[in-house]
Amino acid sequence: MELTRRDAVAALATLGVGGGTLSGCVAPPGSDPVDVERLRETLVAAAEVVYPSEVSGTAAFVEAFLEGRLADPDHTAGVVEAVAALDDNAREWYDDRFAALSTADRDRVLRNVGADDADEDPEGTTAERVRYYVINELLLALYASPTGGKLVGIENPQGHAGGIDTYQRGPGA
Repeated sequence: MELTRRDAVAALATLGVGGGTLSGCVAPPGSDPVDVERLRETLVAAAEVVYPSEVSGTAAFVEAFLEGRLADPDHTAGVVEAVAALDDNAREWYDDRFAALSTADRDRVLRNVGADDADEDPEGTTAERVRYYVINELLLALYASPTGGKLVGIENPQGHAGGIDTYQRGPGA
């Protein structure tokens, strides 16, 4: 299944967030400028680990979803911290940043920080923040989109109009 930028816009609409541009990314007050390219590369790399293998088009999808999510300075700060934690762990274990690692090594880094089985908490431990700002963010984007929703039998994610015919046929039909 191919994800598109349109899927990302639909997922953002489901969340009540409008799309934007990454050039309009708002850095939290009193913080350094946001390295948007680093965030983009890291989240795309994490999606390659987290998303099911039958999904394609993840780079454009994740980038478009990220555009809308980084308009909120508080959310941006959380994503920046989570990405820094992934890069720190990747450098410690593999002497490189997270996005530069193989898919298998990225999976190990996510497990090293404990994000694979942590509860999500934007104010919690490193594992909980990575779970919240990286893993759950990516899964939310995927399953809130029309294409991603089909993977789990959700024909019409909340906020996505599908028409009356979708209610007259079974899932996946």
